[in-house]
Amino acid sequence: METRPKTDVQGSTSSTTLRFKCHLLQSIKARLCGQFHTKDLGSLKYFLGIEVARSSRGLYLCQRKYTLDILDDCGLTGARPSEFPMEQNLKLSNSTGAILSDPSPYRRLVGHLIYLTVTRPDIVHTVNILSQFMHQPRQPHLDAAHRLIHYLKGSPGQGIFLHSQSDLALKAFCDSDWASCPMTRRSTTGYCIFLGSSPISWKTKKQTTVSRSSAEAEYRSMAVATCELTWLSFLLRDLGMPLTTPVPLYCDNQAALHIAANPLHVNDKDISQKSIPF
Repeated sequence: METRPKTDVQGSTSSTTLRFKCHLLQSIKARLCGQFHTKDLGSLKYFLGIEVARSSRGLYLCQRKYTLDILDDCGLTGARPSEFPMEQNLKLSNSTGAILSDPSPYRRLVGHLIYLTVTRPDIVHTVNILSQFMHQPRQPHLDAAHRLIHYLKGSPGQGIFLHSQSDLALKAFCDSDWASCPMTRRSTTGYCIFLGSSPISWKTKKQTTVSRSSAEAEYRSMAVATCELTWLSFLLRDLGMPLTTPVPLYCDNQAALHIAANPLHVNDKDISQKSIPF
């Protein structure tokens, strides 16, 4: 009886797909070189302060050199590392503490930290607070910024990992800090969106109006996250990868969840008009 060797259909398909992608990439490069004066520098390793490490599992993006440059610019390369980016329950305002005689170092530092949030979602909330005092920084603001530098000293190479085998499904987490601003009593919105297991979008921003309850603040946070999810779904559709399943949005406030699930059963006309821009 004649036996035939087994063929790996899945491996053959993967090899064919890989060859097609390589051919497509080379053709795109050739067309770009034909239209513009370009130079192929090979695989991406460093771009605008972002370091790229590539493996079969995916891409790791970090800004280690940029972080060390910030430490050196502040003169805190020998600082003791901190475990948290900001003290718990710290409330910064524009009326306490001595005004800095020269605000330029503070503004330059916060500007550097804003760009560092490209690969550091863990410091977005702290940087958002520090950036609200750029016009007239005071000594407590500078102390909080230096506390963040101490935190960065302990993890200069931390970044984000983009998985190569991640599924193309969106999911989002949102939250709010009710009446967190001691000056305006406005709440803060925060969300983080994942494509599969890879973080692709995150944001922290003070809400535009005052929320009179934590449920209202959470509902506004869900509305902002929904806007970002809608835009990302349209982007994936334009790229030829439309979503086939509903997108889960996770929130930890039961009242806000009931409002979102039963909008007609709650007197939330004022919330809806101010929160949902579409």
